[in-house]
Amino acid sequence: MKKKILMLCMGCFLASFTAQAQWVVSDPGNLAQGIINAAKNIVHTSSTANNMLNNFQETVKIYKQGKEYYDGLRKVKNLVRDARKVQQTILMVGDITDIYVTSFERMLSDPYFTPEELSAIALGYTKLLEESAHLLNDLKTVVNENGLSMNDKERMDIIDRCYNDMLQNRSLVQYYTNKNIGVSYLRAKKRNDLDRVMALYGSPNERYW
Repeated sequence: MKKKILMLCMGCFLASFTAQAQWVVSDPGNLAQGIINAAKNIVHTSSTANNMLNNFQETVKIYKQGKEYYDGLRKVKNLVRDARKVQQTILMVGDITDIYVTSFERMLSDPYFTPEELSAIALGYTKLLEESAHLLNDLKTVVNENGLSMNDKERMDIIDRCYNDMLQNRSLVQYYTNKNIGVSYLRAKKRNDLDRVMALYGSPNERYW
C-alpha cells in the first residue's frame, strides 16, 4: 500500500508542471539537466563577460520554468512520510538551482571577477549541479520498475540517503557561493570600493570569510 501511495504522489509531482517554452519537462531530472547543459555552455562558449551574460539568459529561462514546477510542488500537502521526504529532496534541487542562478547572475555584474574566473566558477557550479542530478536519478529507483521489487526498508533507505546527501549538497552549494562572494569583498576592500559590492550582494558578514 505504501508503494502505491508513494508512486501516486510522485506521479502527481511529475504531472504538476507544464512547460510553456521549447523545453519539454517530464520530471525534475529534466529540469536539472537543462540547467546543467546551460551551465556547461557558459563554460565552453563564453570568452567575454558580455558573451557570458548573453549565454546565461538561457539558464534564466529554464530557471523560470523550473520555478513554476517547484512552486507547484510546495503546495502539495498531507503526504505520507515516504512521499514527503521525496518531495523535500526534489525541492532542495530547486533551492540549489535558485542559489546558483541568483548568485551567478550577480557575479556577472561584479567588476572584481574576470571572465576566466567566472567560467571557473560556473564549472564549479556545474559539478555541484551534476551531483544533485545523480541523486535525483537514485531517487527515481523508488518509483520505477526496479523500485517495485524493493521492500519498504530498502525503499526508505534510498529515500533517506538521497534526502541527507541532497541536504549536504545544498549546504555545499551555499558554502561555495559564499566563498566566491568573499573573494569579491576582499578585493573591493583593498580598493576601498566596498559600497559597490555591498550594493550587489548586501552587507558582508561572517559567512563570506
